[in-house]
Amino acid sequence: MTTAVTDVERAPPLGLGAKLLYAVGGTATNLKHRAISSFLVIFYNQVVGLPPQVVGGILMIALVFDAVLDPLIGQVSDNLRSRWGRRHPFMLVSAAPYAVAFFFLWNPPEGWSHGALAIYLAICLFSVRFFDTFFEVPHQALVPELVKGYDERTNLIALRQIFVLFGGAGMMIMALQFFLKENADGSGGVLARDGYFLYSMTGALIIFAAIILSTVGTAHRIPYLSTAPNRPITFRGMLSEVVATLNNRAFIVVSLSGLFIAVAAGAQSGLDMYVGIYFWQLSQSQLAVLATMSLTGGLAGVALAPVLGRMLGKKYGVLLASTTGLLVHITPMSLRLLGLGPENETPALFLVLCSQEFAHATLAAASGILTASLIADVVEDAQVRTGRRSEGLLLSANGLVRKMVSGAGVFTATTILAFSQFPEDAKRGQVPESVLTNLGLTYIPTIVALQGSAILLLFAFNINRRKHEANLETLRSRGLH
Repeated sequence: MTTAVTDVERAPPLGLGAKLLYAVGGTATNLKHRAISSFLVIFYNQVVGLPPQVVGGILMIALVFDAVLDPLIGQVSDNLRSRWGRRHPFMLVSAAPYAVAFFFLWNPPEGWSHGALAIYLAICLFSVRFFDTFFEVPHQALVPELVKGYDERTNLIALRQIFVLFGGAGMMIMALQFFLKENADGSGGVLARDGYFLYSMTGALIIFAAIILSTVGTAHRIPYLSTAPNRPITFRGMLSEVVATLNNRAFIVVSLSGLFIAVAAGAQSGLDMYVGIYFWQLSQSQLAVLATMSLTGGLAGVALAPVLGRMLGKKYGVLLASTTGLLVHITPMSLRLLGLGPENETPALFLVLCSQEFAHATLAAASGILTASLIADVVEDAQVRTGRRSEGLLLSANGLVRKMVSGAGVFTATTILAFSQFPEDAKRGQVPESVLTNLGLTYIPTIVALQGSAILLLFAFNINRRKHEANLETLRSRGLH
């Protein structure tokens, strides 16, 4: 049975205002993602006092939960029939509980035992990720319905990436320079509990506002979006459809590649504070400058992604950006381990790190945008074979990929810390050199193995511009587009 589809060819063009209101939704998820990947381990380990393995273990359990929940929400939203369409009800319902759960995550009770704090962390983290799924999976699933063109999708995802950057790197800068600012005497900062209250309150309000704006701001497009078929749905039938839809070479390749990249990115984010404060012995003001370089580099990546997509195609654009980005990322630490490069606390080192952060952020943003656009192109490829539009199910893979950053990625980071025997209550400049060397010697091969696997997998992706346009033409001939 085919999915009933409105005549999107007669839909009015998606205006800039609607594009911006759609894109602002990216702020919410990346604010949460960057907060968890950058601060959760150091907060619950160095501030609250939980062992890093406990924090990483809870994140991994949450990831198993996500692996079931994300495709389930995607499939349910694909088949929902309501006055508000298939996606918007989920997005709207998520706003308030998502914001509340985010606030409580950063405000655990004082004086509780490790066991009680671990349970508290698990409940809050599961709640945050549950309601994030309610918003993010349907939100990303809107892209293939809002825009159809090969390059137009990349442009819309690039616009969304601007808000993703401000939600992540922008809030990171605010945290380091304002909410969690380090005092002149070295007190305060990310290792002090007090600043996390205002940080979490502000983050919760931003999450709530971004979701409401994006949901209400795109509601006028509901009449032009695909509608679910009017049919009985059984669990067995739904499971059969899930298997048929996901049994797609391009989907499997890009999803597996994305998972490897996400784990690598999560390990990097989970260790950023440790590497910056202890390995490079940077102040929080310098870390804030690096976060600024990450933000500006990300914006440059937003401009670069459509250019690479047009010149090389999305697949080869991702391959070029990912490979170059990997080399840029590991160079400063590799030079240090070889006894080369500038010493700590020198202007030359900080200049190298700023340049590396800008270049890596540029390439990472371009790669991420093009990868998301590749996944969106799988929607029509799957529909040609199955006769169903399954944006929610397919795009849930991209949502799960993002959660890998703060799940398996942060678990990898905590494993590296444990293997390096990193001490609790550590002080800048007082961590043994052998521990820092072990940290670097473990980190670099891990990142190279993960990102190298992702790059190799992408060579098997088989949807290019020509095939995408052929898929669109096939669907038009069948009256499904």
